[in-house]
Amino acid sequence: MTDEELEQLLDDIESDRVERTESLTNGDKFREAVCAFANDLPDHRKVGVLFVGVNNSGQPTGASITDQLLQNLASMRSDGNIHPFPSLDVQKRTLKGIEVAVIIVHPSAATPIRFKGTVWIRSGPRRGVANQDDERRLNEKRRFRDLPADIRPVESASLSELDELLFCRTYLPSAISIEVLEQNQRSLEHQLLALKFAHPGDPVCLTLLGILTVGKEPSDWIPCAYVQFLSVDGTELGDPVKDSREIRGALPDLLAEIEDVLKANIQTAVDFTSGPVEVQRPDYPIVALQQIVRNAILHRSYENTNAPVRLYWFRDRVEVQNPGGPYGQVTKQNFGELGAYDYRNPNLAAVMKDLGYVQRFGFGIATARRELGKNGNPPLEFEVNDSCVSAIIRRRP
Repeated sequence: MTDEELEQLLDDIESDRVERTESLTNGDKFREAVCAFANDLPDHRKVGVLFVGVNNSGQPTGASITDQLLQNLASMRSDGNIHPFPSLDVQKRTLKGIEVAVIIVHPSAATPIRFKGTVWIRSGPRRGVANQDDERRLNEKRRFRDLPADIRPVESASLSELDELLFCRTYLPSAISIEVLEQNQRSLEHQLLALKFAHPGDPVCLTLLGILTVGKEPSDWIPCAYVQFLSVDGTELGDPVKDSREIRGALPDLLAEIEDVLKANIQTAVDFTSGPVEVQRPDYPIVALQQIVRNAILHRSYENTNAPVRLYWFRDRVEVQNPGGPYGQVTKQNFGELGAYDYRNPNLAAVMKDLGYVQRFGFGIATARRELGKNGNPPLEFEVNDSCVSAIIRRRP
């Protein structure tokens, strides 16, 4: 946008495409505004603008617009609090002769956008929480061709395929604040629609996300939705097999069982002689293995394949293979580099963060590398091709 266009919006006190704030540090209010603009409930199909360092009458305050402030504002896109991820631009602009920070938010095609589980909208010049009718309108705005694969409907999967107990006791309390749950009078169907676990229609059906997260038998509907574990007494496939199993179930149960398998196969050496204190050193750090396996489940393709995630435990290494090559901004050349990340399954990423399996988006590989280095393991290796990615974690010498 040109300076002239921004100044016109800045002066339009009644516009529902503009918000102004003098504060430089009120992160939650900033995120609520970003969420509301991305939802674009009035359907302007135009950007919304948050001016930082501007008073309510549209006059810049002259606050210091530092590079650190701009970095903090830009990090709102992918810090895990707003999902699906909004599209926004953060700029330092000189308006009315004074520097201000400008956050330009593009309307999303995958509404509703949520901040900490709550849908925020603009109603005239004010920001507020969406009611049930507002959310219905936002759901109707979505177009099927714009839907990520993880929230496409599985038309033959009725709501009876949902594990209601798992949904109500495990997922809801982790994803939605206690205050919102206490005030919530919606039916189960409306809750599922709001969280994109179900797809509106006649009849309503579950989405791939709903089946993966809280389905009774996910692999009955998504044949590839399991992890194949193989423990080999050797260094190559074809050597004697020590253990083999298929790990299946809804996401919370699947990840819990995988963690048990990882812990059961890690061997810990005890050093009594090199110092006055006993030192225990595992052959693999559990955190690194967790990050790599969770990344595989998150980033794999759930379309056009029946192949599972494969977890192979050899005598000298662990290999984790997931169907689906690099996606979006990630290429064979930049794969694994800090800052090079994208999401084939953005809603699944949000669910895994809600459940506590992802701490910060884009940091899984960096965390694994750090933990391997601290434990004395060789560097993490990747084999990347168009249809599969393999991570290789070598045993500590």
